[in-house]
Amino acid sequence: MERLFKVTAIIILLTSVSIKAQQDKNPNVFLITLDGVRWQDVFTGMDTNLLNSDYTENKELLTSKFMGSSLEENRKLLMPFFWNTIAKEGQLHGNRTKGSKVDLTNKMLFSYPGYNEILTGKADDENIDSNDKNYNKNSTILETANMSNVYKGKVAAFGSWDVFPFIINDKRSGVPVNAGYMDASGDLNEKEKFLNEIQRQAPIVWESVRLDVFTHHFAKEYVKKNHPKLIYISYGETDDFAHGGLFDFYMKSLQNTDALIADLWSFVQNDPIYKDNTYFIITTDHGRGEGIEEGSKWTGHGSDVKGAEHTWLAILGPDVKAIGEVSNGQLYTNQIAPTVAKILNLKIDAEVMPGNPLELN
Repeated sequence: MERLFKVTAIIILLTSVSIKAQQDKNPNVFLITLDGVRWQDVFTGMDTNLLNSDYTENKELLTSKFMGSSLEENRKLLMPFFWNTIAKEGQLHGNRTKGSKVDLTNKMLFSYPGYNEILTGKADDENIDSNDKNYNKNSTILETANMSNVYKGKVAAFGSWDVFPFIINDKRSGVPVNAGYMDASGDLNEKEKFLNEIQRQAPIVWESVRLDVFTHHFAKEYVKKNHPKLIYISYGETDDFAHGGLFDFYMKSLQNTDALIADLWSFVQNDPIYKDNTYFIITTDHGRGEGIEEGSKWTGHGSDVKGAEHTWLAILGPDVKAIGEVSNGQLYTNQIAPTVAKILNLKIDAEVMPGNPLELN
């Protein structure tokens, strides 16, 4: 009996070591979203029509910060990480002026349906037709990973918008979600305690969306401590500034979000667990209007707003072919979740996730 016990213990130990080794070998994915950022802003820089509109308060300041001598310089000034790093080492899809298109398949064209499509790989217009806090009946790629033997307990999500616990269905999925003005919990380090203290001392601009700097640093501290294999981070300020018609803040927030993503990439490339084995997949939940005309106002999106179905996609990682800004081709948002599954070697049902995973190399 004692010998049987020892053999069993050895088998359990070897199995545990084997699983850990597999976890360490498997790639890591940071899935990142920026709420309501247009493809035009990513690929052409600051919109001069909006700059010269009533949406802008300080035209001189924005001009000095974001206007160069060419379109290429303008977009680098606005999003330097995208155009100095991703454009050289990864892929940027969605510049419609060059025939590269990325589109939503859902017809709602606002946040909950967009995030559902990104995370589940399938539009669900029949059941998701509002931003109400209803628990998602669909399983996200986060839940799929968390239910697997390899990635269980190695998945997490952080968002500025307080609806994400419902989109990800944290109760059913078991995925830890920190969103809105939620505090960090568990065994906290000093920085997390400080973030808990100050996030409500900063101005609360929107009751349902916290400032992205807090989402970013809550996520970064969690990553440093726990090294999740799959993490989802959703920044939210850009959409809310746009809805408010605040073009100055929209531009500054977009530049700041680019810097936050650069900060994450820098950490990843200097961390021995993540370095050279981590993918960044970056996108948006929907587009928005093209300008100031009725039917396509920049402040809005939805099924009645022209251009709101157009999005974009950025990819960076060890096996991503460095082709930079892509010309021609059609991609869809429902391909993102299957792509994450392919990178992580997760089996998925094609009926549940009908989009084809992207060919990265």
